[in-house]
Amino acid sequence: MTETRPLVATDLPQMLALAQDAFGDFPAGYVPPVPADHPAPGRHDWGTFDGDVLAAKVVRREYDSWFHGRRVATNGIAGVAVAAEHRGRGLLDDLFAAVLDEGMRERGEVVSTLFPTAPGIYRRYGYELVSSYDTVEIPTSRLLAVPKPASTTLRRATAADVGEIRRVHETWARAQNGPLTRDGASFTADADAFLASFSGVSIAEEDGEVVGYAAWQRGRGYDTTATFEIEDLVALTRDATLALWRLAASYATVTGHVRLLTSGRDTARLVLPFDTWTVVQSHPYMLRVHDVAGAFAGLPLDTQITFSVAGDLLGTTNGDWTLTPVDGLATVSPGGPGGPVLAPRGVALLYAGAASTTDLRMAGLLSGDAGQDRALDTLLDGRQLHIRDYF
Repeated sequence: MTETRPLVATDLPQMLALAQDAFGDFPAGYVPPVPADHPAPGRHDWGTFDGDVLAAKVVRREYDSWFHGRRVATNGIAGVAVAAEHRGRGLLDDLFAAVLDEGMRERGEVVSTLFPTAPGIYRRYGYELVSSYDTVEIPTSRLLAVPKPASTTLRRATAADVGEIRRVHETWARAQNGPLTRDGASFTADADAFLASFSGVSIAEEDGEVVGYAAWQRGRGYDTTATFEIEDLVALTRDATLALWRLAASYATVTGHVRLLTSGRDTARLVLPFDTWTVVQSHPYMLRVHDVAGAFAGLPLDTQITFSVAGDLLGTTNGDWTLTPVDGLATVSPGGPGGPVLAPRGVALLYAGAASTTDLRMAGLLSGDAGQDRALDTLLDGRQLHIRDYF
């Protein structure tokens, strides 16, 4: 007999043992949490027990992310593990249903995201690959060819600048699909703690205004084997991007490579005068739309759209839906059959802007009447999909 329930502090020993069993030994220097610190802010642990044994677990993280210019409450899934002796029994079915339901009830979390090790497991629950969070590498010497910007200046950030850094990130992020908002329960670091987590944070200014920043780690060594890592590079102008690349280039005599954490068609690549950009590590990223009404309501809309969703194992998106424009924004209500029919994975791809209706039909994730296809594409296109956080 199995039981699925929230995990509490007294479950920590079994939680840590299961995590180690699934993901391997903890890295050097890792300090395990203690009961007094559990749970961390914005974290919710769920588990399924077989008798007294923790057989499977899932972690829910509280986030908000930007999609189509709106803040969207987001259920971040992490730490999924099933004990080796209990695999193949479908234990994740009840866990995912419970964790996603909790997020929708408590915070109105309408989408869910995760970094999978085995995408096929999560497609069962309506998740689909929409992007990846990549580490790319460039020989530092190549960056010496980056042209000098006309009027951008750089300086090291202080705690007083962190508010402006957050403004730059939000300005950039709201124009994309996918970035986390970096505030709320899961982002509790103050300005000093934020700066202390990097070797340096450099900001780019134009006419006294902060228009970009790079958060970086200098790394070890001072020869061709050393690597300068940029964990975050966000800029609102071409010149700011150039200036931040040139900062990395200034380390050409003491580092062999620059690594950047990035995703999608990053504008930082578009300003480079060469195409050298090697992906050295990739973390696929999956999305599930869990609440159709919550995800689609409020999107700019000028014509009525009807569609259906079918095949959702968890059941929350199945049904017929009508989007109706009211003062230029979509309201969502139960509709009638007869329009196009999306699979849950198709809804994820379409909402993320990762695939067109034509692609979805080719993949078998959209069927039925094609008369609404163009309207659906128009509703959900125009923004690049970008991931900037590994949680």
